[in-house]
Formats: sequence, structure tokens, C-alpha cells
Amino acid sequence: MASDDTRIAIGRWHPPGSSRSEPAILLAQGKTLFVRLENQSGDPVSVNDLTRVDISTRVSRIPRRIAFADQSLFETEDNDAIDLWLKRHRRTGVVHELERFHPRLAAMVMAVALLAVLIYRFAVPALVEIAVVVTPPAVTQWMASGTLISLDKAVFSETKLPQARQDEIRAAFADIARVSVRGPDAYNLNFRAGGAIGPNAFALPDGTLVVTDELVELAENDLDMIAGVLAHEIGHVEREHSLRQLYRAAGTAGLIMLIAGDVGSAGEDILTNGAALMSLSYSRDAESEADRISVELMTKAGRDPRAIGRFFEKIEQKLGMKGDSSFLSTHPGTAERRKAIDDYAASIGTDGR
Repeated sequence: MASDDTRIAIGRWHPPGSSRSEPAILLAQGKTLFVRLENQSGDPVSVNDLTRVDISTRVSRIPRRIAFADQSLFETEDNDAIDLWLKRHRRTGVVHELERFHPRLAAMVMAVALLAVLIYRFAVPALVEIAVVVTPPAVTQWMASGTLISLDKAVFSETKLPQARQDEIRAAFADIARVSVRGPDAYNLNFRAGGAIGPNAFALPDGTLVVTDELVELAENDLDMIAGVLAHEIGHVEREHSLRQLYRAAGTAGLIMLIAGDVGSAGEDILTNGAALMSLSYSRDAESEADRISVELMTKAGRDPRAIGRFFEKIEQKLGMKGDSSFLSTHPGTAERRKAIDDYAASIGTDGR
């Protein structure tokens, strides 16, 4: 090596595949690192460009390790000297990081990504089903209470519907709940002014249902429309769709925490935060199942089983299909879906009113 070699630090050199070590000096010429044994003037024992060596991260006073491509190793306690040289000579930016992206690290990243996909695809759904089965009523009540409190603080305000109108809707709802699997005592209907969310209705896991003033006003005098929507929401409760969605969201948050580290009480926030619930869209299968239950309950109650389909058509006509309605964002209404409702109503032997 030339006489303009820069001395970086003293330490010990470990030959490739050996546990023995010898006193040595780490030197540099430009961005080439090499090791020379102390008190020896021969050729360097290890030589590599900076981009081909692996320099360990500084951790307190733990000795620094510089691994060369030939598997030899230089170890030094002079962390300050290593840091100073790196600051002066190490390249930064995307190109440098890509040059240092070790194949083993790439394999590890790919393995973690594959594991995350497998957990999300198979483990989370299985755990969700187990959680739904073992969840006691007290937990669903806690979830519902936290969600409704959150929404009342952030979104809703007190209903402006006249008491007579509320009583009329409650009577229709009682007809529907009476013929449901869980029975009328399992459900509690609440009215709220929807504010920013507009016409909407949703069910919480414990059987608490909320319908907004805006939805009632949109239905005008068609009580069966409102009853059909509420029967649809009962369907979500009967099949525990909202509970599954909440657990799935919490499971996804848990997976993110597993990969990225602790991000706080994300799981609890999802389970009790109203905004989280309102942003959850049911799957197509869940929506179809709730539609069928609406048809069945409306038929048993002697009401128009096609009312939920008429409501979807009306809300699309009034508010459009481009995101103007939060109801449509969580309860997509399409011509195909309305046809399925009509076909199912016909298949169970009713022509509606």
C-alpha cells in the first residue's frame, strides 16, 4: 500500500474461520479498508472496498466488528475513531444503501413479508372465529358502549325527530325484532342526528342499533323502507358480522405491531372507537346475508320484503354513487344486489306489497 495510508484504529484481527486473533491495525486508502498485523511490514491480511465490508452498529462500549468479504474479522474498542472515519468517507443515499443490502438481509425481509401475508390470510381469520365464539356478552356491551360514547362526542347530536315519529318507527322495529332469532329483548333502537355522516344506520355487536334523522327523512313516509334497513342491521347482529369486522381490524393492528413494534393501544382503540366502526365495510357475502335476513324478517312480520332494495335505489338516486353517502360506502347498493333481493323475496313465496 502507498505511504498515504490513513491509520484508523488498533485492534485485533481474526483470520477466516479461526477463533485465534492477532494484534493489528485498521488502515484506509481512499475508501479501501485494509488490515496490517502489528510489527509486520508485509502485504495487508485483509483488503476490501468500503461497500464490501460489514461494519457493526455502535452499541455503547461494545467493541466494533468489521467483517471483510473473505470472512476475516477486525475488532476494535476505538468506536470514536471508526465513527469519525465513517463520517468522512462513507457514502450516503439510496445507491449506497442498496450496495450494502446484504443478500441475507433481503432473504430475511422476504421471509418476514411472507410470514405476515400467511398470518393475515390464515391465522387472523381463524383467530377471529375463535374470538367471536368465546366473546362473553359483557365484552360486546363494553365495545358497544365505548363506540357509542365515541360517536356521540365526535359525530352525533341529539335527535330532532318528533316523539310521535320515533314511536312509529319503534313499533315497526318491534315487529321485526319479535320475529328475529334473538328476540325483541336483544335489541335496543337509538335515534341520532347524523351530522357529517348523513343518512345512515348501523348495528353494534351487542344489539344496539342506531338510525340517523337523515335516513328517516330520506325515507319520507315509507315506514317499510326504514324497517327494511333495520331488519338488515339485525341481520348483521344475528350473524355477528360487526364483531368479526372489529376483531379483524384489531388483528390487523396487532400484526402491524408485531412487525413494526408497539404502536400504543391500537387494538383497544379499534374495539371502542366509533370512527373505526364507521369506516369498516362488510364483505359482499356479509351484505348479501344481511339482505336475505331482512327479506325473511320483513316477510315474517307481514311487511314488504323488498323494502331494503327500494331504499338502496332511492339513496343512490338522491345522493349519487360517488361517495356522497357514508351509508353507501359501508352498504354498497347496486342493481345486481337489488335484483338478488327481489329474486330471494320471490323464492320464499312473497310478492311484497
